[in-house]
Amino acid sequence: MYFKSQKFLVAGMSKSGKASAEFLLVRGAEVYVYDDVISDNINAVINELQNSGAKHVTFETLENAINSCDVLVLSPGIPIDNALPIAFRKLGKAIIGEEELGALFLRATAIAVTGTNGKTTTVSMIENVLKSCNKRAVACGNVGTPLVGEVEKLSFDDYAVIEISSFQLETLFSLRPHIAVISNISEDHLNRHYNMDNYIYLKSRLIRPLKESEYAVLNYDDEIVKSLAAVTKAKVVYFSIQKKVNGAYLEDGYIIYDGEKVLNVSDMQINGVHNVYNALATVTCAKLLNLPNEQIAQALYDFKGVKHRNQLIAEINGVKYVNDSKGTNVDATVKAIESVSEPTVLLLGGKDKGEDYEVLFKKINSSSVVHAVIYGENRIKLINAAIKHGFLSFSTCSDFYHAINLARLIAKSGQTVLLSPASSSFDAFSNYEERGEAFIKAVEEFK
Repeated sequence: MYFKSQKFLVAGMSKSGKASAEFLLVRGAEVYVYDDVISDNINAVINELQNSGAKHVTFETLENAINSCDVLVLSPGIPIDNALPIAFRKLGKAIIGEEELGALFLRATAIAVTGTNGKTTTVSMIENVLKSCNKRAVACGNVGTPLVGEVEKLSFDDYAVIEISSFQLETLFSLRPHIAVISNISEDHLNRHYNMDNYIYLKSRLIRPLKESEYAVLNYDDEIVKSLAAVTKAKVVYFSIQKKVNGAYLEDGYIIYDGEKVLNVSDMQINGVHNVYNALATVTCAKLLNLPNEQIAQALYDFKGVKHRNQLIAEINGVKYVNDSKGTNVDATVKAIESVSEPTVLLLGGKDKGEDYEVLFKKINSSSVVHAVIYGENRIKLINAAIKHGFLSFSTCSDFYHAINLARLIAKSGQTVLLSPASSSFDAFSNYEERGEAFIKAVEEFK
């Protein structure tokens, strides 16, 4: 890829699109930028890139750009079966994503994490452990900091801890991490990937290119993940709560690796079985890098979690408000519910991703949830699932802010209001972070 002789069309002016355009412009490439969403933020990004030399493509000039550009750099928010990448494919032109662009120029040791849930927490845990051992490490990728913006800052002695989504895996071909983690696989994004077979295949693409000198760290307790050992040449190392495995496992409250006690999970500041799994995956990665037990343990004891994942915002009049806006699918919400012991008023709803909400209400019926406030674009589908499984303690409204206020009125002292929507945020917000910030702001106003 010779930047000075090729034209690049960067589609989607999110963080990754902006970072890709900046990376290419610095290297002398001719860069065209396009987004079919019109907003003040998008316009500001496009204006900034134009000032750096990029050319703005409008809907009217898009066809000309498709014909003249050599490479499409596709935002993860744009599906691979969108009309734009299809047009490039028909012309036999290259289609890559921001993470692919970053992977092509990455010098640092890569540790990559994918899975349905737990990715961000695991990536953050691994970064904390590496830093506690005086290693230079950066959490990047889907966690919020684009990989392509970090590659020039990282040397051969550093570590890129990369969160990778199924969207990013659609256009990622060149990354071969030293350690690749698959945390778990359950239904998610089926509105985009059509069926579970496609979704599983995309997740497996992280470990398929690995060679014998690299490591695939797999969740032994997840049957789908465990079965993916067959698709890689890498050394497979497992983590498990249920069984003593070749890797990290739980025994008598301790995480054990290779027969050695590494840490006592009861001393961790974050709770829930899902966080034990995240810690097991982290310990496995750390031991594969030959890091010392004492520093691994201390880093995990000090870890306080990530924003928007089971985040306690406040306790007001005896009611706790917990932000789990990152709970964008059924499995994540089930795990969030399981981590709360008090009677819970649950905020549910958003944009549907093709999931089976009946599974959710089966779990809710035997949980601490005493009431659900159902809102958003997919509220009718959620209500139908609730009624079908006999969960009738719910209220409904269309608006997110009304839902928060309704939950405040319903919750009693000693209870918890939990935002864990089991849905994406795209019916009302640009991402789960924006939804979580809106929840935090509303709760702060309750004070």
